[in-house]
Amino acid sequence: MFKKLSEKIGFTQTEIKVTLLLFVIFTAGFSYKNFFRDKGLISYKKFDYTIDDSVFFSSGIEPDSTEDILPAENKDFVLELNKKSFNRLPTKIIAAEKSIDLNKANMEILTTLPGIGKKTAESIIELRNKLGKFSNFNELLIVKNIGNKKLAKIKKYAYIK
Repeated sequence: MFKKLSEKIGFTQTEIKVTLLLFVIFTAGFSYKNFFRDKGLISYKKFDYTIDDSVFFSSGIEPDSTEDILPAENKDFVLELNKKSFNRLPTKIIAAEKSIDLNKANMEILTTLPGIGKKTAESIIELRNKLGKFSNFNELLIVKNIGNKKLAKIKKYAYIK
């Protein structure tokens, strides 16, 4: 039966079966919706929001206004805003070129060198005390966290006397 029909219509047998299945499903759904389903089950409710609106508008807030929706003390908390100004972030002060004597500099002065923090400055001071004095920059390579790249940056701002 499907073979003869497929030759007449020009569909494959599988296409005819799928089309027939879709037609049966559509017909069954249409029949159920129009003839068998109880039409009294669905009831649409109409909501009246005038009481809620009157409470909202009586608080003095305009419906189109975006300001003063929250009290000032709660606004930052709810919106998680921070009053901290990000334009004035602390920046590290970098020393002038060839301005720091490594044999005399204290920890605060050493931290003005690029890439040198408090821990590294303490390590430099410990090494200097151990050696007595620095005789060349390559001795700084002994300090943890100082490699060739950082040493090259330090040489630009420091000198050894």
